[in-house]
Amino acid sequence: MRKSEINRRTTETAIQLELNLDGTGESSISTGCGFLDHMLTLFARHGCFDLNVKCTGDTYVDDHHTVEDMGICLGTAFSQALGEMRGINRYGDIILPMDEALILCAADLSGRSFLSYEFQIPSEKVGTFDTELTEEFFLAFTRKANITLHVRQLSGNNSHHIIEAAFKAFARVLAQAVKINEDFKDTIPSTKGVLI
Repeated sequence: MRKSEINRRTTETAIQLELNLDGTGESSISTGCGFLDHMLTLFARHGCFDLNVKCTGDTYVDDHHTVEDMGICLGTAFSQALGEMRGINRYGDIILPMDEALILCAADLSGRSFLSYEFQIPSEKVGTFDTELTEEFFLAFTRKANITLHVRQLSGNNSHHIIEAAFKAFARVLAQAVKINEDFKDTIPSTKGVLI
Protein backbone atom coordinates (compact mmCIF):
# COMPACT_ATOMS: atom_id res chain seq x y z
CA MET A 1 0.00 0.00 0.00
CA ARG A 2 1.20 3.49 -0.88
CA LYS A 3 0.85 5.34 2.40
CA SER A 4 2.56 8.16 4.26
CA GLU A 5 2.40 9.98 7.57
CA ILE A 6 3.45 13.57 8.15
CA ASN A 7 3.99 15.31 11.47
CA ARG A 8 4.98 18.95 11.06
CA ARG A 9 5.18 21.56 13.79
CA THR A 10 6.10 25.23 13.43
CA THR A 11 5.39 28.29 15.54
CA GLU A 12 2.30 28.83 13.35
CA THR A 13 0.80 25.35 12.85
CA ALA A 14 0.93 21.79 14.13
CA ILE A 15 -0.21 19.21 11.57
CA GLN A 16 -0.66 15.45 11.72
CA LEU A 17 -1.60 13.89 8.39
CA GLU A 18 -2.10 10.32 7.16
CA LEU A 19 -2.58 9.55 3.46
CA ASN A 20 -3.38 6.32 1.62
CA LEU A 21 -3.29 6.69 -2.16
CA ASP A 22 -5.05 3.34 -2.61
CA GLY A 23 -8.01 4.14 -0.40
CA THR A 24 -11.76 4.46 -0.82
CA GLY A 25 -12.22 8.20 -0.24
CA GLU A 26 -12.66 8.03 3.54
CA SER A 27 -11.54 11.11 5.46
CA SER A 28 -11.41 12.77 8.84
CA ILE A 29 -10.45 16.42 8.50
CA SER A 30 -10.03 19.07 11.19
CA THR A 31 -7.99 22.15 10.28
CA GLY A 32 -9.79 24.90 12.18
CA CYS A 33 -10.85 26.37 8.81
CA GLY A 34 -14.31 25.12 7.86
CA PHE A 35 -14.10 25.82 4.12
CA LEU A 36 -10.69 24.12 3.88
CA ASP A 37 -12.10 21.10 5.76
CA HIS A 38 -14.85 20.90 3.13
CA MET A 39 -12.37 21.16 0.24
CA LEU A 40 -10.08 18.46 1.67
CA THR A 41 -13.04 16.17 2.39
CA LEU A 42 -14.26 16.36 -1.20
CA PHE A 43 -10.65 16.09 -2.43
CA ALA A 44 -10.33 12.74 -0.61
CA ARG A 45 -13.71 11.53 -1.90
CA HIS A 46 -13.17 12.49 -5.53
CA GLY A 47 -9.61 11.13 -5.58
CA CYS A 48 -10.50 7.93 -3.66
CA PHE A 49 -7.70 8.82 -1.24
CA ASP A 50 -7.99 8.02 2.46
CA LEU A 51 -6.99 11.19 4.30
CA ASN A 52 -6.83 11.95 8.02
CA VAL A 53 -5.82 15.45 9.08
CA LYS A 54 -5.54 17.15 12.45
CA CYS A 55 -4.28 20.73 12.33
CA THR A 56 -4.12 23.47 14.90
CA GLY A 57 -2.98 26.85 13.67
CA ASP A 58 -2.98 30.57 14.33
CA THR A 59 -6.37 31.08 12.69
CA TYR A 60 -7.00 33.91 15.16
CA VAL A 61 -4.62 35.86 12.87
CA ASP A 62 -6.07 34.53 9.60
CA ASP A 63 -6.20 31.24 7.65
CA HIS A 64 -3.08 31.83 5.57
CA HIS A 65 -0.60 29.76 7.58
CA THR A 66 -3.04 26.88 7.98
CA VAL A 67 -3.93 26.74 4.28
CA GLU A 68 -0.33 27.05 3.07
CA ASP A 69 1.01 24.54 5.58
CA MET A 70 -1.73 22.07 4.66
CA GLY A 71 -0.58 22.35 1.04
CA ILE A 72 3.01 21.75 2.18
CA CYS A 73 2.07 18.68 4.22
CA LEU A 74 -0.27 17.15 1.65
CA GLY A 75 2.28 17.66 -1.14
CA THR A 76 4.99 16.09 1.00
CA ALA A 77 2.70 13.17 1.83
CA PHE A 78 1.99 12.53 -1.86
CA SER A 79 5.66 12.60 -2.71
CA GLN A 80 6.51 10.16 0.08
CA ALA A 81 3.61 7.79 -0.69
CA LEU A 82 4.61 7.61 -4.37
CA GLY A 83 8.24 6.74 -3.65
CA GLU A 84 10.11 6.25 -6.92
CA MET A 85 6.78 6.34 -8.81
CA ARG A 86 7.27 2.97 -10.45
CA GLY A 87 4.34 1.90 -12.65
CA ILE A 88 2.20 5.05 -12.33
CA ASN A 89 0.34 6.63 -15.25
CA ARG A 90 2.21 9.88 -14.48
CA TYR A 91 -0.28 12.13 -16.32
CA GLY A 92 -3.87 13.16 -15.65
CA ASP A 93 -6.28 15.69 -17.11
CA ILE A 94 -9.93 16.71 -16.90
CA ILE A 95 -12.41 19.42 -17.79
CA LEU A 96 -14.83 19.41 -14.86
CA PRO A 97 -18.18 21.22 -14.65
CA MET A 98 -19.99 22.27 -11.50
CA ASP A 99 -23.14 24.19 -12.37
CA GLU A 100 -21.93 27.38 -14.07
CA ALA A 101 -18.27 26.76 -13.16
CA LEU A 102 -15.97 24.94 -15.59
CA ILE A 103 -12.41 24.01 -14.65
CA LEU A 104 -9.56 22.66 -16.74
CA CYS A 105 -6.91 20.75 -14.79
CA ALA A 106 -3.89 18.75 -15.95
CA ALA A 107 -0.93 17.31 -14.06
CA ASP A 108 2.39 15.66 -14.79
CA LEU A 109 4.08 13.89 -11.87
CA SER A 110 7.34 14.95 -13.46
CA GLY A 111 9.62 15.53 -10.50
CA ARG A 112 9.63 19.20 -11.51
CA SER A 113 7.63 21.81 -9.62
CA PHE A 114 5.55 24.20 -11.71
CA LEU A 115 2.13 25.78 -11.21
CA SER A 116 0.04 27.54 -13.85
CA TYR A 117 -2.98 29.01 -12.04
CA GLU A 118 -5.48 31.15 -13.96
CA PHE A 119 -8.58 32.18 -12.04
CA GLN A 120 -10.92 35.16 -11.81
CA ILE A 121 -12.69 34.47 -8.51
CA PRO A 122 -15.33 37.19 -8.16
CA SER A 123 -15.41 37.55 -4.36
CA GLU A 124 -12.63 38.02 -1.85
CA LYS A 125 -14.21 35.60 0.64
CA VAL A 126 -16.30 32.45 0.80
CA GLY A 127 -17.66 32.63 4.32
CA THR A 128 -14.56 33.56 6.32
CA PHE A 129 -12.16 31.96 3.81
CA ASP A 130 -9.96 34.31 1.78
CA THR A 131 -10.34 33.09 -1.80
CA GLU A 132 -6.80 34.20 -2.71
CA LEU A 133 -5.56 31.37 -0.46
CA THR A 134 -6.66 28.82 -3.06
CA GLU A 135 -3.58 29.67 -5.13
CA GLU A 136 -1.38 29.48 -2.02
CA PHE A 137 -2.59 25.92 -1.36
CA PHE A 138 -1.90 24.74 -4.92
CA LEU A 139 1.49 26.46 -4.98
CA ALA A 140 2.58 24.86 -1.71
CA PHE A 141 1.36 21.44 -2.88
CA THR A 142 3.14 21.56 -6.25
CA ARG A 143 6.40 22.68 -4.67
CA LYS A 144 6.46 19.84 -2.15
CA ALA A 145 5.03 17.13 -4.42
CA ASN A 146 7.37 18.20 -7.26
CA ILE A 147 4.63 18.07 -9.88
CA THR A 148 3.64 20.20 -12.85
CA LEU A 149 0.07 21.42 -12.41
CA HIS A 150 -2.09 23.51 -14.73
CA VAL A 151 -5.43 24.57 -13.26
CA ARG A 152 -7.62 27.09 -15.00
CA GLN A 153 -11.10 28.54 -14.66
CA LEU A 154 -12.87 28.40 -18.03
CA SER A 155 -16.15 29.88 -16.77
CA GLY A 156 -18.10 30.62 -13.61
CA ASN A 157 -19.30 33.47 -11.43
CA ASN A 158 -19.94 31.72 -8.09
CA SER A 159 -16.78 31.77 -5.97
CA HIS A 160 -17.75 28.71 -3.92
CA HIS A 161 -18.49 26.63 -7.04
CA ILE A 162 -15.29 27.74 -8.78
CA ILE A 163 -13.05 26.71 -5.89
CA GLU A 164 -14.97 23.51 -5.18
CA ALA A 165 -14.78 22.48 -8.83
CA ALA A 166 -11.02 23.21 -8.79
CA PHE A 167 -10.45 20.89 -5.83
CA LYS A 168 -12.61 18.15 -7.38
CA ALA A 169 -10.75 18.44 -10.68
CA PHE A 170 -7.40 18.41 -8.87
CA ALA A 171 -8.34 15.25 -6.98
CA ARG A 172 -9.53 13.41 -10.09
CA VAL A 173 -6.42 14.39 -12.07
CA LEU A 174 -4.15 13.15 -9.29
CA ALA A 175 -6.14 9.93 -9.05
CA GLN A 176 -5.52 9.33 -12.78
CA ALA A 177 -1.83 10.16 -12.51
CA VAL A 178 -1.04 7.97 -9.47
CA LYS A 179 -3.00 4.96 -10.75
CA ILE A 180 -0.84 1.94 -11.46
CA ASN A 181 -0.69 1.11 -15.16
CA GLU A 182 -0.61 -2.70 -15.32
CA ASP A 183 1.20 -2.61 -18.67
CA PHE A 184 4.09 -0.71 -17.09
CA LYS A 185 3.85 -1.68 -13.43
CA ASP A 186 7.56 -2.48 -13.05
CA THR A 187 8.90 0.56 -14.87
CA ILE A 188 9.31 4.25 -14.18
CA PRO A 189 7.43 6.30 -16.81
CA SER A 190 10.41 8.36 -17.99
CA THR A 191 13.24 7.82 -20.48
CA LYS A 192 15.52 9.16 -17.74
CA GLY A 193 14.67 6.16 -15.56
CA VAL A 194 13.82 8.41 -12.60
CA LEU A 195 11.06 10.87 -11.66
CA ILE A 196 12.63 12.77 -8.80
